[in-house]
Amino acid sequence: MLGWLFGMAMNFFHGKDQMTETLSTAAEEGKKQIAITFDDGPNPEYTMKLLEGLKKRGVKATFFVLGEEVERYPDILKAAYDDGHLIGVHSYQHVNFGQIGDAAALEQVEKTRQAIYDVTGEYTGYIRPPYGCWKKELDQELPMIEVLWDIDPLDWATKDADTVVQRVLQKCPDGSIILLHDASESSVCAAFTIIDTLQKQGYEFVTVEELMLE
Repeated sequence: MLGWLFGMAMNFFHGKDQMTETLSTAAEEGKKQIAITFDDGPNPEYTMKLLEGLKKRGVKATFFVLGEEVERYPDILKAAYDDGHLIGVHSYQHVNFGQIGDAAALEQVEKTRQAIYDVTGEYTGYIRPPYGCWKKELDQELPMIEVLWDIDPLDWATKDADTVVQRVLQKCPDGSIILLHDASESSVCAAFTIIDTLQKQGYEFVTVEELMLE
């Protein structure tokens, strides 16, 4: 699995090449680790329900949030942060960075980073741009780590928990990063089923940072 991690690292993490040299040695220790991630929150209806279920299962996740939603629901973001989950930037208004200018993209990121800081007191170094579309021109302006994914069950489109679960479990190798959204009942239910199933198979759920680093 270690070789797989090194081979796939740059598909997941961009912006700081040296980070790929410090990938977790979990594979050498016989651990099976997976990162489950959630985009588009915080959501007033579903994120707290998700947080409760994650805490019950002893799972730490990664949330890539929208700046607008952080400003609307700071208490929900604070709850996620206080529970030990990793917080990253998605964007401010869920725009495709490839369709806007560099200055506008930079503003989307900086406004969201600031919104997160205003709630948590910490500037995040992680970003997942909407649609996975990043501007390499911003690497010098924003020394952040871009986090992509290798499992996307399209939960936002399916709205069917069983289908989402099936799509994830049929292709979920050690070291995977699962993309979900904390924006619907079906996604939350699917997340719990995925976690319960993989935990029984001996998988440990970690943040994307923990997946990279010891």
